[in-house]
Amino acid sequence: MNRLVAKLVLSFAALCAAPAYSAVESLAPHTAEYRIKISVLSGTMRTVVDQTAAGFSATSVITPNGMAKLLVNGVIEERSEFEENDEGVRPLAYSSNDTLSKEDKSMNFSFDWDRLEIAGTINDEDFVFKLDGEAHDRVSIQYELMHDLLNGREARDYAIVDGEELKELTVTNIGTQRVKVPFGEFDAIGIQHQARNSSRISTLWCVRELGYLPVLIEQHRRGKLRLRAELTDYVPADERGSVRASQ
Repeated sequence: MNRLVAKLVLSFAALCAAPAYSAVESLAPHTAEYRIKISVLSGTMRTVVDQTAAGFSATSVITPNGMAKLLVNGVIEERSEFEENDEGVRPLAYSSNDTLSKEDKSMNFSFDWDRLEIAGTINDEDFVFKLDGEAHDRVSIQYELMHDLLNGREARDYAIVDGEELKELTVTNIGTQRVKVPFGEFDAIGIQHQARNSSRISTLWCVRELGYLPVLIEQHRRGKLRLRAELTDYVPADERGSVRASQ
């Protein structure tokens, strides 16, 4: 009997001493709205993240407002479909339709991870190119960065698909700063990324309370501020219905 009791005590002690399993934190579906300024033009950006059978979809739409409507007409709409696992986010498909810029541009492509290949169209012209490892589109990269922050991973380098080019993206954590935006005031972590040989630097100020969603996004080119987006509203997916009902 004493031996049995001793074994039970030792087993219990070992169980208590064993490290607890750390579950991977997942992205949270939501709707986010931003006040955005691109050079001298102002507008709004609305992003909707939904869960799908394969994982997630994220759709972002930029529209001009105010006096900008008199100067330009159109929208920039981007959509990414991606899956999520313990390691992070992996894109499945990407589409973009830009009728706001000087020249209209549309892109549509899919990722084939079995073949390590990307195939699609740019302005109705087919293209295919090979991958030698993981890569992201211009939308999924944000959610990869958010996933890394949620799970305490260090900043690292990524590859990003930009048109028919595959660019190496260097990511740097630039520390914490108090940030004030229309939606509120937060302690935010600054994540900065820049493609090799590019003068464009993007900085995302991400907030833990919102699943590391960026509340402030800035993009500089050759040292000059080109884009600034400030969070004006955030609604978790489970509150969307009540918000619509009250409108």
